[in-house]
Amino acid sequence: MVPIFNEEESLAILHGEIAAALGSMEVPWEVIYVDDCSRDHSLRVMLELRRSDAHVRVVKFRRNYGQTAALSAGFDQAAGELVVTLDGDLQNDPADIPAMVAKLEEGYDIVAGWRRRREDGFFLRRLPSRIANRLIAWVTDVPIHDTGCTLKVFRSELVKSMSIYAEQHRFLPAMSAGSGARIAELVVNHRPRRYGQSKYGLGRATRVLLDLFSIKLIVHFSQRPLHYFGMISLSFLAVGMFFAAVGLISLDPDPEAQTAVGPIAINDLELVLVSSVTLVFILMVFFALLGLLGELAVKASGMHRRGTLSRILNELH
Repeated sequence: MVPIFNEEESLAILHGEIAAALGSMEVPWEVIYVDDCSRDHSLRVMLELRRSDAHVRVVKFRRNYGQTAALSAGFDQAAGELVVTLDGDLQNDPADIPAMVAKLEEGYDIVAGWRRRREDGFFLRRLPSRIANRLIAWVTDVPIHDTGCTLKVFRSELVKSMSIYAEQHRFLPAMSAGSGARIAELVVNHRPRRYGQSKYGLGRATRVLLDLFSIKLIVHFSQRPLHYFGMISLSFLAVGMFFAAVGLISLDPDPEAQTAVGPIAINDLELVLVSSVTLVFILMVFFALLGLLGELAVKASGMHRRGTLSRILNELH
């Protein structure tokens, strides 16, 4: 399954490589191209490929929704037991697919590609990617070296039951690990870009960072949200205690000692400390109540029971 956005020059070459790789495996296969409202002639090329090859299916978006939405649509349309995802810019090598499928058949649910030798610029692509990968691995406790590599192989039932949005396609292994999925990595070939320009830039870093917080909640606290929001609440409690301690130490109990401290007076300092402690206390109570509300929502949804059943089925697989 390949998300496409302005890749008209790459498509014919890519399809030839995919057909050669999958044809050598002697298994039933299909290729789903998802057109993310390309502005060039990519859709025309995809339709020509569909007319000439019965293995090709084409999904078209009415507007540009992004790579995550394209992958989600492809997952919904996929009919096979395994789903392979890769980029349409020829940087992923379809020749790696047979080895990745063989790795999956060793007993894994996901095999993620690892571009150990990336053919991209260092400062704008490789360095930010390394930092992001280490941060994601640290936050999610899923040691994937290359979360941004689109070349991955999934068991179909795993991704069809998963709802993704925003920039969450890169977190699929981490999200799956929360339900007990078995994940492996395989070093894959990465090639220089031959046509067009990259669709990714540093501007996506903010969105990925924000998604990382939601993924942390999904992976580790989806069945116990009180733990997540309780940690935040306790953090505010610690801050409030710090402000209270500063107030007790720095303020003179003698009401006649109204000397200035820097540009503000003691009375002003008292007001600042009392306001800060009050605000922190309100935030502490807010996040504690939010955690309790989350617990009620999880309990009402039956997620606890579904999570237990999922782990049992995974053990019996």
